[in-house]
Amino acid sequence: MHDELELLREWDADAAPLTGPARDRARHRLLNAMAHADRPTGTGPGRRRALRLAAAAVVATAVTGTAVLIGTDGSGEDGAPGTSTPRVENAAAVLNGAAAWERKREKEPVAPRDDQFIYSKRIIKETEQKTGEVKTYTDEMWDSVDVSKPSLSMELGREMWEEPAGKGGGVWPPRKWSELKKLPQDPKKLIWAIVSLDLRGASDDRPISDLDKPNRYEAYWLLGELLKNPVLPQGLRPAAYEALALVPGVKTIPGVKDSAGRTGVGIAHTGREPYDGKYLIFDPASHEFLGFRDERTSASGKKKYVQLSHVVDWGIVDRVRQRP
Repeated sequence: MHDELELLREWDADAAPLTGPARDRARHRLLNAMAHADRPTGTGPGRRRALRLAAAAVVATAVTGTAVLIGTDGSGEDGAPGTSTPRVENAAAVLNGAAAWERKREKEPVAPRDDQFIYSKRIIKETEQKTGEVKTYTDEMWDSVDVSKPSLSMELGREMWEEPAGKGGGVWPPRKWSELKKLPQDPKKLIWAIVSLDLRGASDDRPISDLDKPNRYEAYWLLGELLKNPVLPQGLRPAAYEALALVPGVKTIPGVKDSAGRTGVGIAHTGREPYDGKYLIFDPASHEFLGFRDERTSASGKKKYVQLSHVVDWGIVDRVRQRP
């Protein structure tokens, strides 16, 4: 199994910070590699989070587990041959339904100050595929809003530190409220804002069909990372769901289970195989977002794990290790 995090395992974590132009070049090489690579590597899971943060800094400046999804013609799909799984709504209907669900309930949140931290806690239930052994982890994260202070994160119970970004550096998605507020809430403009590095995205009226395959995957990945942010300005989360519904390459996977054992519908990106291993999970009736499914391979390559996760708490705090 090879995903966008594993592609970063050969990244030199001790390398000097990139300059602005170098960062832009690396960003596009990274995303192109994610779209086309198919060979797994063997670095252990503890490094994945740290390298995801390094990649986010590369991907981001202009503009970041588990994964979010986009991407075919948005058509629904029956279950596997020989099963009685009913046909479900197409992916666009599920994602637009999720946007409607959010709009009915969301309120303008309190904006975090630049000197604060965004705290989040998620539960990960991991199953080793061969033996069926299940382990549960509680991971917590403290992300510096303006990335000027060290951030602390956990992956499968292991603590890792993210160093402050250098001058001109940043992360995707942005954590600063002033930057999040600049993102357009028109779904089409939001897509072009992300892939063109213009956060305002106000002047681009090109049709989404103009996106080539690498840009479709890039839009999928970056919109998905945006949706992982626990605190967004009112209207931005529904807009991101609607943007995902527009990007070619989305597929529904019916009859999936979330980390609480609820049956839902998965939304997966079909741009790379096997696409059905990682997806977002939604309630099939209300379209409420339920959680993530992901897969990982051990450092030795001999064990494969299925991860189910969901966020159980989040808040805005003044320092690392403080809880709301």
